[in-house]
Amino acid sequence: MATDLGELLVPYMPTIRVPRTGDRVFKSECAFSFDSPESEGGLYVCMNSFLGFGREHVERHYRKTGQSVYMHLKRHVKEKATGAAGGAIPRRRNGKVFLDLELNRDFNGDVYEYEDEAKLVIFPDHFEITLPNIEELPALVTIACDAVLNAQSPYKKQESDSWEEKIQVSRHARSLRQQENGVRIPPRGWKCAKCEMRENLWLNLTDGSVLCGKWFFDGSGGNGHALDHYKESNFPLAVKLDTITPDGADVYSFDEEEAVLDPQISEHLLHFGIDMVQMQRNENGHHTDNHIQPRVSDWEVAQEVGLKLKPVYGSGYTGMKNLGNSCYLSTTMQVLFSIPEFQRAYVGNLQRIFDYSPLDPTQDFNTQIAKLGHGLLSGQYSKPPLKSELIEQVMKEEYKQQQKGISPKMFKALVSKGHPEFSSNRQQDAHEFFLHLINLVERNSNGTENPSDVFRFIVEDRVQCCQTQKVRYMQRVDYLMQLPVPFEAASNREELIAYESKRKEAEENMRPLPEPVRARIPFTACLQAFTEPENVPDFWSSALQAKSAGVKTSRFASFPEYMVVQMKKFTFGVDWVPKKLDISVDVPDFLDLNRLRATGLQPGEEELPELTPPIVIPEDTRGSLTNNSLEPTEIDESSVMQLAEMGFPLEACRKAVYYTGNMGAEMAFNWIIAHMEEPDFAEPLAIPTYMEADLPSPSLPAVSTLDNQPPEESIAILTSMGFPRHHTIKALKATNNNLERALDWIFTHPDCGDESEAMSDTPDTEPNDNSFSNANANSDSLLSPDEEVSSPRVRDGPGRYELFAFISHMGTSTMSGHYVCHIKKEGRWLIYNDHKVCLSERPPKDLGYIYFYRRLSSC
Repeated sequence: MATDLGELLVPYMPTIRVPRTGDRVFKSECAFSFDSPESEGGLYVCMNSFLGFGREHVERHYRKTGQSVYMHLKRHVKEKATGAAGGAIPRRRNGKVFLDLELNRDFNGDVYEYEDEAKLVIFPDHFEITLPNIEELPALVTIACDAVLNAQSPYKKQESDSWEEKIQVSRHARSLRQQENGVRIPPRGWKCAKCEMRENLWLNLTDGSVLCGKWFFDGSGGNGHALDHYKESNFPLAVKLDTITPDGADVYSFDEEEAVLDPQISEHLLHFGIDMVQMQRNENGHHTDNHIQPRVSDWEVAQEVGLKLKPVYGSGYTGMKNLGNSCYLSTTMQVLFSIPEFQRAYVGNLQRIFDYSPLDPTQDFNTQIAKLGHGLLSGQYSKPPLKSELIEQVMKEEYKQQQKGISPKMFKALVSKGHPEFSSNRQQDAHEFFLHLINLVERNSNGTENPSDVFRFIVEDRVQCCQTQKVRYMQRVDYLMQLPVPFEAASNREELIAYESKRKEAEENMRPLPEPVRARIPFTACLQAFTEPENVPDFWSSALQAKSAGVKTSRFASFPEYMVVQMKKFTFGVDWVPKKLDISVDVPDFLDLNRLRATGLQPGEEELPELTPPIVIPEDTRGSLTNNSLEPTEIDESSVMQLAEMGFPLEACRKAVYYTGNMGAEMAFNWIIAHMEEPDFAEPLAIPTYMEADLPSPSLPAVSTLDNQPPEESIAILTSMGFPRHHTIKALKATNNNLERALDWIFTHPDCGDESEAMSDTPDTEPNDNSFSNANANSDSLLSPDEEVSSPRVRDGPGRYELFAFISHMGTSTMSGHYVCHIKKEGRWLIYNDHKVCLSERPPKDLGYIYFYRRLSSC
């Protein structure tokens, strides 16, 4: 038999590979669906590319690549029989087979047992070889199979390769001696023991002193008394008071001069009366601030806690598992795939997208977003429990959560790749992710239907010089409307003033705080604040040819099919951490914006002259450029690191330093504050070219690497495979001269090789009419001269809308908390809370963060 198996595998031996360092083995999820080893058909892992495929998609991969040998993984899960020993380890067959396999659900060993199976399957005849079969298989095949079965998850590899610095355990943690001085720290009302600072306070873990920090380059955040105390006492560890949660706290070691871990932080805090274990947590494990009095919080209201919500199943009612602070992604995608244009573009074209996917579909945006959309809309992963299962649960007087949801790991890994914030496991801003995703949709449309056009509209900015009264009208592309929240317009202002007085009194006298009061802001006040003129900082008047005072107003030159409205609930605290305003806004179900339609230049208005401000270069920079001692593209890395230490994305810091001409961290910081809401804020810096060595040219556009002629050796390699020269050049330009990606591009763009196209004068890379889709795109991009408001990219129409979805945020900052979304489908509101999808009883429209409106069909 050994000889027979060896001879059977001989023709396929050149295609069987042993995973090398850097190879990703996908043995827990299909590249085209959410099938896994637990699915009915199991999972097939290609023994050459190590991609995983469900039973429905493995044939496509075989036909496309000719790869014949796959490893079939199957896990059988069942409940233990009544009377089985509680706490026993689940029985496993072939215990080594699924080592490090990531399960799609959490199985309790007391309740479930499972059996694992692995086979080699040879296509197209589906010949099966049961594993392990060490004696009968060739040595190379045995080694390859063992390596696949024991390979680490690609997602764990990604986490281990994360750019985030690993925080180390402090050498003082275990030997720390705390003073028995009777100090007890109250839950609120803290103040520095040496000054009046009430922010950025640090608790010394040796003597319990509460002192202020001084961590920023400009001296903001405190007076440095915590550091002074260390220099006097040599007490090394301190914890930041407002970071204490049941899961830990931010600890700093003055001796080691870095953030550290304290494995005994719970004991050290308990010494001063802070019991981390007893801190209030909500039912989903999300934290509430330990100084807030019990009340009906936004956590409870947004998640409709306490109401008996009815689960729903089927098409469009599939939830998504929380991967650890991934709810910002889940809520955004749930809303987008409730929009017909997104459904049609990706799920409607599913087979075409899959058939033309590259050799590695896990790295193709269109493939992965289509896969996610199909998972959410097909109903395949949202099936109601069988009647027999429900009867059994009633008999046993127990209820088991039936909704499992899908896991967006592959999608998240792709869309966050290279992004310093979204690639981390920290909570993120759903507004920023929405713009990031629109940017990806724009980049990957390439002639196909672009569903993001439904959000695209034109803003008309009117800027007026206050001294000459002359005006300039400019147009730009945007994708959402940001509404300011005028706190001073609260309808319960007197109640807020009374609360603030009581709160200050309670803090001064170290008494419990009164129950918080939430500000109620009329939506009309927010809309009015949006229309008010705003001052333009550093306005340069072309009429005066000097800086002057200027004001700007914005109106809609077009109205989109879908209007996205973001309430600007977040501001910056003293420590520069984004904090949320505790507000309620009476957002309407129907919205009429027609009165905000732009009017253009009015009779009697005089336009500002079309003059460009002079380019001002600092003396030291000009001199160094003249002497060629500093290239124009060089960036002051010390300023970059100062900004990065404040928590801003690294690429944003680099852009800030570059665009402020290396004039220091303070100037760059101001640039960050002014641009942090732009969609490309954290995108990599693309440095333009220069006409001369000393002055940047405002008129010459940057030359992309795609416009350069590809290396002749790369062209020769592809033409030797039989592809036309003009086709290979186009492929290499489109893939930045990457041979493997160029080969994929040729196969997925067969129509681009026509000789007639090669003889055309049209450039290989046509300019996109939408500046937002460029590498340095942002919502303030000016509209190109040839783009009219009536352009096909702009779906103008009446400005009357109906609310159909909103995303709510719970917590005190975009850096923490939780997101849920409510969507109106078939005339009823539903709540999407991670993997749970239920009918909504009381949709909290007044506490939303991002609102989605669709244009009324009859206006």
